[in-house]
Amino acid sequence: MKTKTLKKNRINVVTLGCSKNLVDSETLMGQLRAANFQVAHESESNDASIVVINTCGFIEKAKQESIDAILQYADAKAKGLVDKVYVTGCLSERYKPQLEKEIPDINGFFGTRDLPRLLKALKADYSQELVGERFLTTPSHYAYLKISEGCDRKCSFCAIPIMRGRHISVSPDVLVNQATDLAAQGVKELILIAQDLTFYGLDIDKKRNLAQLIRRLSLVKGIEWIRLHYAFPSGFPMEITDAIKENSNVCRYLDMPLQHVSDKVLKSMRRGITKEKSTRLIESIRAKIPGMALRTTFLVGYPGETDKDFNELLEWIKIMRFDRVGVFTYSHEENTYAYGLKDDVPAKVKKERAAQLMETQRTISKELNDSKIGKTFKVLFDREEGGYYIGRTEYDSPEVDNEVLVTDTSAKNPAQLRIGEFADIRITSADDYDLYGELSY
Repeated sequence: MKTKTLKKNRINVVTLGCSKNLVDSETLMGQLRAANFQVAHESESNDASIVVINTCGFIEKAKQESIDAILQYADAKAKGLVDKVYVTGCLSERYKPQLEKEIPDINGFFGTRDLPRLLKALKADYSQELVGERFLTTPSHYAYLKISEGCDRKCSFCAIPIMRGRHISVSPDVLVNQATDLAAQGVKELILIAQDLTFYGLDIDKKRNLAQLIRRLSLVKGIEWIRLHYAFPSGFPMEITDAIKENSNVCRYLDMPLQHVSDKVLKSMRRGITKEKSTRLIESIRAKIPGMALRTTFLVGYPGETDKDFNELLEWIKIMRFDRVGVFTYSHEENTYAYGLKDDVPAKVKKERAAQLMETQRTISKELNDSKIGKTFKVLFDREEGGYYIGRTEYDSPEVDNEVLVTDTSAKNPAQLRIGEFADIRITSADDYDLYGELSY
């Protein structure tokens, strides 16, 4: 029997995948609220009559997670626990015909740029005036700002252009207005995201304008940190480092996925860069901004990657000593260039290489953290948990990087440590991925 707690105009939005998907969900929920719907994000109260699943289709593991979520809510619909289920996002964009055939109980599948159509199916009017207004799901003191959509890169292993389409920059005036609105809501930290930040502006002014955008955003009153995610290394415009250096509210932080360092592998990946150029780029950035925190991502188990290729990558990581590192194992994705290659690295070897790489980085991270003991950092506090106030320095992004833990008894009064506020913290100890500290008086 259908539960009596269901509300006809209550919609639960479930988000899978990356921060770019999260922004899409927030935009959807902003439109729905303006249309007088009650919305929730990943609610566990089971009182929504409609569920919208925003899916990820990046790699096999993410695809399976999305499929599992779709099947879960299709089953809930069959049991009368929800009235309707809609699916949107990358997986739906990429596999809509197959999904419609295999899971017919879903009320509708929509792609990554189908927001107006999805809203129409939900009986809500799409408002162009509301573009950029969002229902924030992050803590109120930070938010993601998506500065472009899609990607024009031709990386051999990546299906994102298939799912997200060509690169389209958001107007700088629109972005400044969005940042101003977010600041008015109490947002102190803007995290700039895109498939590739460095392409920003090419489709508008025929030149890369990320540095100019950073300068304009740095003038928005109330924004104390601006953080950059996902900068492509090939053709990296060094004027970005000028914009970082010139503005104190731009974090000395850059997320630049490098993927590999073996020239043979990089060529097959179609990355447009070599080991030598990668090394020079990193050295140039660090010379320009001493103390710059560099986060990167590597892909192991790519077709044809030998032990020699992997060991070359491992040794390079030891030399370069990145502040933060993530690793993916290669996923053989249909309709990508690499799909035509033989997926010849066994799954077990992929996992072993990923584990070995992260073990190498763990040692580096511990050494870098130990060097911070006794120093004082400006920390933005995200939450209180397990007897600690937990925050981050400008060198750390939420969810993926190191955190700073301060005991709630270290403050002389509760106002000295507050969620969403900054405090100067002296580091007293460190472990592999976290720092511990106390208020600096």
